[in-house]
This record gives sequence, C-alpha cells and structure tokens, in this order.
Amino acid sequence: MGTRSHLTVGAICLFALVLVSTNSFAIPAFSRQYGTSCSTCHVNFPKLNDFGKAFKDAGFKFPKDDETFIKIPPVMLGAPAQKEMWPHTIFPGMIPGLPPVGLRFNTFFQVVSNNRNNFNLQSPGTLDGQQFIPRTDFQPGLFSIFMAGNFGSDIAFWVDDDLSVGGSASDGGLGDGYLKFVNIGRFLKLPTDALSLRVGQFELDLPFSPARSWNLSGWDIYDQANIGSANSLFPQQQNVNNGFALSSAAQGVEFSGGHQYRGYHYSLAIVNQNTGGSASGGNNVPPVVTYVSDSNFKDLYARFAYRFNLERDPASRNEIQAAGATGPRDHTYLNFGTLYFYGRSVQRFQGQDLAANPVVLTAREPFYRVGGDFSFNYRTFNLFGQYLYGRDQNLLPVFPAGINPNPTGFATGSPAHFSGGFLEADYLVLPWMMTIMRWDRVSSTADLFNGIGSTPDSDAGSFVSPLHSTRNRFTPGIQFLIHANIKASFEYQVRPQQIVYAAGTTQRLTNPFRTNSAVAGLEWVY
Repeated sequence: MGTRSHLTVGAICLFALVLVSTNSFAIPAFSRQYGTSCSTCHVNFPKLNDFGKAFKDAGFKFPKDDETFIKIPPVMLGAPAQKEMWPHTIFPGMIPGLPPVGLRFNTFFQVVSNNRNNFNLQSPGTLDGQQFIPRTDFQPGLFSIFMAGNFGSDIAFWVDDDLSVGGSASDGGLGDGYLKFVNIGRFLKLPTDALSLRVGQFELDLPFSPARSWNLSGWDIYDQANIGSANSLFPQQQNVNNGFALSSAAQGVEFSGGHQYRGYHYSLAIVNQNTGGSASGGNNVPPVVTYVSDSNFKDLYARFAYRFNLERDPASRNEIQAAGATGPRDHTYLNFGTLYFYGRSVQRFQGQDLAANPVVLTAREPFYRVGGDFSFNYRTFNLFGQYLYGRDQNLLPVFPAGINPNPTGFATGSPAHFSGGFLEADYLVLPWMMTIMRWDRVSSTADLFNGIGSTPDSDAGSFVSPLHSTRNRFTPGIQFLIHANIKASFEYQVRPQQIVYAAGTTQRLTNPFRTNSAVAGLEWVY
C-alpha cells in the first residue's frame, strides 16, 4: 500500500474506530443456571468484579460449593460410579442442564466535528480516494451469539461468533473458541490452581481485555500495528509491514496459574503468527511483495502480575467479595503487571536476477512488544493504566548498482517502533451509573512515514515538525444500566486539530481538521 492510501485510511480510522464495537460480552446463560443477577459477577457488564474474576478463574463455576448454588442441575454423561472403574470405562462428564446460549446486539449514533471534511484536497490529485464523512450517522454494531460453561472435571469451554458491522447478510467470524483445563497442576501435586491449560482460539491474556471492554471505543495502543512500508520519498528508511496487534485473536495453547482476584497470576502462550500486511509500492521496491506467516516458528507471549489486597481486616483480604444489597463492592487493592510478546514478521520478495532467473528472498524480521500496567481500586473507584513499547527489526532490501530493479539481500535499518498507552478512571456513582475519564496516547514511526499525526502550531499557523508523530485522545463518558442486561452509553472523544503532510516534508495535503466525536450506544444481552 502506498503512502497516499495510508494517508486516507489513517485519517479516517482515527475517528471511524468508534463505530467498530469491541466484542464485549456478559454471560446471561450463567444467570439462568444459577438464578442470580448479572451484577453478581459484573460491576457494569462486561466489567468483572472480584467474584466474576474468581468465577472465571474456576472455569465458569462458583469457586466454592458450586453444586449447592446451581439452580438447573447439569445433565450427567455417565454414572458417577464410572470414575472408580476408569480406565476400563469412559470417564463420566456432564453438560449444562440447558443450552448455555447468549445473544447480544448493540447500535450507535455518532456526531462528528463540523470541520471533519477539511481534509479535502488543497491541490487536486495530491491525495487519492477523497472521503465524505457525514455529520451524523446511525450505525449498527455487532450481533453476537456466544456460549460458555463447564463440562465437569474442571473443563471449561467458550465459543462466540460475531456478525460484523454493515447490516444484513454481513459475514460472521469466530471470536474465541477454546477448552480450558483448570487446575491440572493437581496431577503433578502442585499447589491448587498453580497450572491450567487453554487450547484453541482465544484473546491473549492482556491486563485489560479489548474483546470484553466496557468502553464504546477500544484502547488505541492494543490496536496498534507497525505498518510503515517504503514510499517514494523515503524508500530505504522503513520497510516494515507487520499487521499484528495485541488485540488480535491468537490460535495455540496457553499455560496459566494463580488468580485474577488476589496474589500472583501468570500466563505463557505459544501461538501462531498473525502478521499479515499489504503490498508496498514506490521507488526501489521489488515487483511483488507478499506477507506471510512463518509456519516453522511460533510466537511467544508471557504475562506476570501480582495483586496486593489492602483490606484492613486480615480475614477478608483473601475472601471473594460479591455484590451486596447496595451493589458491587470489590476489595481495595493495588495490582502491578508486565507483559512480553516475541514474534517474527515474514516478507517474501519475488523478482528476477540480471539473467532473468526467478528469485525469491525471504526476510524474517524479529519483533517484540513489552509493557507494564497497574490497577488501583478503592471500593467503587478504579484507576488503571497500561504502557506499551513495540519494536520491529526493519530489514531493508539491498539493491545492486545498475539497472537490476530486484534486491539481492537485506541490511538492518533503523528499528521501527511505537510507544504509548492509556490511563483510565472509572467511578461507580450509583450501582447502575458509571462515569469514565480516559486518556490514550500513541507515538509511532509508522505514522510518521505515512504522514499521519502531525499537528499544526495554532499560534504560528504552521506545523509541528513532521519528524514527530503522536496521536492523543481524551475520552469522557457515562454509562447507565437501564436493567441489569440493558445498557446505554455515551462517550465524547477529543482529539487535537490535525494536518496531513506529505511524508517528511512541509507540504500540506489537507486543510486543518478535527475528528472529535460524540457517540451514544445502546446494547442488550440475553
């Protein structure tokens, strides 16, 4: 993809992201099975309270005395006595007593800044693919079908399918689909809950779940990819086309242990690569470039966190707290965590040598993502944040002197990198009303080489150096539970005024424009 296409796509995506809802799920099937409210596990669905975290850790069941609380008994797949006869018979299991199917639908209304269309061309022909952004817009979100439960013997399952934005006949796609074997460490005589295994397709064990976010728009840093391919102005400075983002679904296996609601928690995942990019163009770029996954190499993801429960009463520090008569109440706690992701991005250059023989060169670029996070909670106030740094090696094709347009090898260029994160404060004013204030920030060399993110100097009427590319966003919001399973949300995204420049130059491709957005959302789960 060339620079011009990146400019248009990047400018639009800055504010169109809000229309692409995340896969936020509550599980009403559990309410039916246990005869309890959604607020037993959720602060403001799908945000989990401490009891919800313990329920999830235990494999979608009550962490203690589950049999006494469940209202719809499961269907037994075999007699309990068969346990004593194993391995000479099939080990008995169970399935939920009713199909644990849930549904979700959401819809949105958006109002965008008056000068949103000022990125119309100043000079005809300098920016391809002009777009007209409507002032107001109604937009359907996702219709989701999901199910989860427990098969007995501490084996949990989850499957969800989302029908994408765009109205009727839209394509669907698997979100998560996995089996989780809880507390398998008992077979190795390890401490309780020291080792669990998850297999299938799943979201990485991130500190804050993009797939189950309660915000109308996602956290920008989790969606950040490193795409800044060579262009006609800077053909040799960045040739990275890594489409991987931490919010991407992963396929593989994950080992984990500990608890989300107290003490330590860790996970280690071995997953397929998911780094697909797009073809690049411009000077000195080979005729055909394909971006593929390296089937001989698996990516690695690791996370470790420790939570300090700060209750004054020692006896309550390790107890699981659920919602009371006046609504949710969590521990007072302080949580610190870190994450690390390592992978390889693969590019294959197809061309010819001087003798017109076919040539295929493969560049395997190591990349990593590393970050730290924290969360502080005092009763109904939660302050949390994430910092993330991403780095790609950036292998540049080496072209011989003369007329041969094809590369003969690779040299290491300046690493392509990005950094940033978010800081968010949630306050539960009433059990059914939560206010939100959030700040997102991303600084990216990919945005720099695509000419996106430079902001004008309002005093001088000129531009900030295009060698600096940062995106900031302030997002206040408020959410109301009309019922425990019906929610209305409002969000206002504030962004600095922007100008798009020809990459690395002072030439303006657009007039100053803003992408501030006011968004209202309505969603229900069943």
